[in-house]
Amino acid sequence: MLDRAFYSGGRHFAYKPGAAVLSARRAGTTASFDVINKYFTICSMPVVSSTYWNHVYGNEPEQVQQDKEGLMTMYNIGKNMAWLLRCIALGRENGLPHPENEKISTNFIR
Repeated sequence: MLDRAFYSGGRHFAYKPGAAVLSARRAGTTASFDVINKYFTICSMPVVSSTYWNHVYGNEPEQVQQDKEGLMTMYNIGKNMAWLLRCIALGRENGLPHPENEKISTNFIR
């Protein structure tokens, strides 16, 4: 689904902040985190970060509530996203347009 959304309609996501947020029972979120962030970077989207990788652990909501570090990371990413959205709005209000990026596709097969 993400392939279709970003490759066919990616231009609609340009300059909108993105943040990958994951929840898992155990390990595996770091690879997924990397994969999701790649979608943002091919579409000129600012990637919002936090104080650690944006994931929480737990099999049930009660278990996730015990992941204090993960919950703090989610809290911080929320603050960072809100800050970036305010910065973008202030820039727009003050006449600062987003960049118009150019793209050249190269085929290295000769």
